[in-house]
Amino acid sequence: MAIDGIQVLVRTVTGHEAAILESWLGLLKSGGSLQTGRIREVELQAQARTVFGQLRDALASGESDGHAAPYETLRETLADISRSRAIQGFTPTDTANFVLSLKEPILTALDAANAGDMASLVAGTRAANRLLDGLGLYTMEVFQTGREEVIGRQSQEIAELSTPVVQLWDGILALPLIGTLDSARTGVVMENLLQAIVDEEAEIAIIDITGVPTVDTLVAQHLLKAIAAARLMGADCIISGIRPQIAQTMVHLGVELNVVSKATLADAFALALRRTGRTVVRRAAPAPVAADDRR
Repeated sequence: MAIDGIQVLVRTVTGHEAAILESWLGLLKSGGSLQTGRIREVELQAQARTVFGQLRDALASGESDGHAAPYETLRETLADISRSRAIQGFTPTDTANFVLSLKEPILTALDAANAGDMASLVAGTRAANRLLDGLGLYTMEVFQTGREEVIGRQSQEIAELSTPVVQLWDGILALPLIGTLDSARTGVVMENLLQAIVDEEAEIAIIDITGVPTVDTLVAQHLLKAIAAARLMGADCIISGIRPQIAQTMVHLGVELNVVSKATLADAFALALRRTGRTVVRRAAPAPVAADDRR
């Protein structure tokens, strides 16, 4: 008759609860998590006690699958811990070790409790490894998802900060672009530009690409989308900052922006002023004041 490894594990965890928990806390403290300063010892102890208690209660059901219903509360707790660690900047190793470091105390307890029964020891060890490995992988999956969400939010915030719309004059806006344009950033560019056109009642929008390293067919398509969206809002667009190397590349690729372009932002601004019926003239220097007049 086959020995139920989960039952062996339940007896061991229940009978050696205090020793297992104390040993696990010791491993967590010496694992380096506290040295990072990201978590306090009291918080780490509270997390460990909560997780261990929920694991003990789930094991009492006799279920060996960590994805089964009795482990739902434990999985939710582990997910919360993994997400918080992703935000706090913990490494994947630190997060995985939170669960996997529990294996050593449990296996030690299994060895002590079943020293004279090799079959029970083997069955309990297999059950512990299978269960804790599964829970460890689950924490890593949640951690990875959390890190991707953090990186996504940071990328979006950086994209928003790197696409400011500047009012150069009444009715004239400038959008200086720095870095590579992709689909996601183009959406941010259009949203910021269109909102500024509405807010400032702009007639002309200058899109400066001096800081864009290369312009290929894909980047040109993104620029055309932004230009078309601005035109639908009633604003004409001028492209500035096309360097000689970029101009050669665009000609070689057969890229046509179908929009007025200028070499520099200053040239584009001068054109925008003329289109809006304005001009900038140099004032005559004021006559020097005589010494007698200053008295």
